[in-house]
Amino acid sequence: MLNWLDGLETILFQKSRTMDPPWGPVLRRLRYPVALIRDWLDGEINIRAMSLAYTTLLSLVPLMVFSLSVLKDLGARSDLRILLREFFRPLGTATQLTETVMQFVTNMRGELLGSIGLAFLVYTVVTTIQKIEESFNFVWRVGQPRSVARRFTEYLSVMILGPILLAVTLGLLGSAEHSPFAQWLQAIAPLAWIMGVLGGIAPYAIVAVVFTFMYSFVPNTHVEFRAALIGGVTAGIIWALVGKVFTGVILYSSQMVAVYTGFAIVLTTLIWVYLSWLILLIGAQLAFYVQFPHCMRHGHDSVDLSAGDREQIGLSIMYLIGRDYGEGKSYWNAGRLAAEFDVPGIALAPVLARLERAGLLVVTEKEQFVPGRDPQGILLADILDAVRSQATERRAIEVRRIARTVSVVSEAEAAVRERLGAQTLKDLIAKP
Repeated sequence: MLNWLDGLETILFQKSRTMDPPWGPVLRRLRYPVALIRDWLDGEINIRAMSLAYTTLLSLVPLMVFSLSVLKDLGARSDLRILLREFFRPLGTATQLTETVMQFVTNMRGELLGSIGLAFLVYTVVTTIQKIEESFNFVWRVGQPRSVARRFTEYLSVMILGPILLAVTLGLLGSAEHSPFAQWLQAIAPLAWIMGVLGGIAPYAIVAVVFTFMYSFVPNTHVEFRAALIGGVTAGIIWALVGKVFTGVILYSSQMVAVYTGFAIVLTTLIWVYLSWLILLIGAQLAFYVQFPHCMRHGHDSVDLSAGDREQIGLSIMYLIGRDYGEGKSYWNAGRLAAEFDVPGIALAPVLARLERAGLLVVTEKEQFVPGRDPQGILLADILDAVRSQATERRAIEVRRIARTVSVVSEAEAAVRERLGAQTLKDLIAKP
């Protein structure tokens, strides 16, 4: 049985890359849903979606309070109510839940909260955003999160600009719907039907745009727009379809309502929030596989580079960073390096850690890498030694060595150093 599954996996994830039509394109498309279902069944995405659902229920009201404070001068309070109602629509009690949340927001005034309560709400919002970033970094195999300074500036910018952009978008859609031109279109039957279809699609299109933005912005790595767009549109479609099914299940689940009575609305809300986060993370996983299709076979298994790959990438990293630093160009960060080598960021993390520990690289406040010292003083042999060294602070175990093998390894290392001689990083950069 295992041999049969291994053979199927090999055909699906490896041999299909070079297969000709008609089966080649079919199998290459089939890899994506198979990989996503496998990752879902593994459980890690489920756990993170559950954690985010719980945190969201705690932070929903504080986020709404912050958004209303940003939009209070724009008269966009009704726009936030529309957004909430659309999100809760699959529950069948969208109006009731929306008004309840808005009432909480109205009651939450600074003089009633006090300094401790306000600090708790701010902590809840920050924790939610941090968990979202951690979940997206997990999906994108990113080992290094944003620095505290970047989190503060970037997240604050999104929390201020996000509500404004959503309010402006909804306002423009509302104005267009009631414009004289739209009224004229409504008088023509075929065009009125088209307008109705577009009006029904608009909320889901906004969801797809929001998902695409999150896939591009939240992971602490470079995300191609094509990958983010495919993930965002797919997740938006799945979210709409699951919402329709969920609404039908709620309408016909009279037994659940009878059993849980008043608690049913809390239960269904928690389930819907969990499903929304699950769909969002699955869309992020799809975006990752679109950008790194060669990672589909291994999923979330650990990604390790061979000793030869570490040496090759270590030299390449130092070459790229030293070359651009000497020319005064923009500096490299972990995301750009991962995109350059077409590997997940988590695979580069050990190599970068080794180079940093050896003092060959330094990270700036903007999380960009620069040479740790003058390239003229960095020997190529030192770079190779660095990427072979222990990268963590864990205590290395003592290995009993066999005398004859020790001599062989020593001779190999001596041969490498003798061959490289006094060649430096500057010499490598200067080579034609």
